[in-house]
Amino acid sequence: MEGRKRPLLTQKHMKERLAWAKAHRHWTLDDWKHVIWSDECAVQKDSNATGYWVFRRQNKREKYAPQNVRMKARDGNLSQMIWACFVGNKLGPIAFISGSVNQDTYIELLRTEFDPFLEALGKDIGTTYEFQQDNARPHTAKRTVQFLEALTRKHGLTVMDWPANSPDLSPIEELWAHLKHELRERYPDTATLKGSPETIKAKLRERVHKIWWEIGEKVLDALIESMPCRVEEVLHARGWYTKY
Repeated sequence: MEGRKRPLLTQKHMKERLAWAKAHRHWTLDDWKHVIWSDECAVQKDSNATGYWVFRRQNKREKYAPQNVRMKARDGNLSQMIWACFVGNKLGPIAFISGSVNQDTYIELLRTEFDPFLEALGKDIGTTYEFQQDNARPHTAKRTVQFLEALTRKHGLTVMDWPANSPDLSPIEELWAHLKHELRERYPDTATLKGSPETIKAKLRERVHKIWWEIGEKVLDALIESMPCRVEEVLHARGWYTKY
């Protein structure tokens, strides 16, 4: 049986994860509803978040039989990078990124997408909230930290201390899986789209944008309701791997 792929956890990571779980073990659902979850994700033309099993005999002919081969187009790994966030059962903005993410790209996203969202969010909720991001270099760069400090002063924002290598603790990871699943289900021709890279990316952006804004409150509620269980899983595992 194939094992699940997980980020490498060291003793240091384990201790940080356990400390995080202990600090949040008494949080209520209302507390979790005021965390803004954010992340970047690459959506491929031939995205497949699930994979599948093939059972066959040990012979070369059967190995390459059409029914046992997952065919992949040469441009199947053509991808569109996106950034998005959500809080409680409210979707935040989704932004499409050209190229890779560096600190300049990320700061510009925070300026043009996140800051206006905070303005509207403050009026809707009228309370303080925490911002979650992982520890990718663009997120922890000196200028990014300085920009986030300015947002903290402006909006009363708190940046959550986040343990490294812990995607299993962030519900937005499951939201990416949901988005990719919907892309495959609703637009099965995505993997075989023809045209220039920019033409294909434009179609990807159009479809992903539509799917994002049609994600319902039920999906988001379920993700938030999973947070106490995630914390308990980390406590039970003493900081090591969880089922998420």
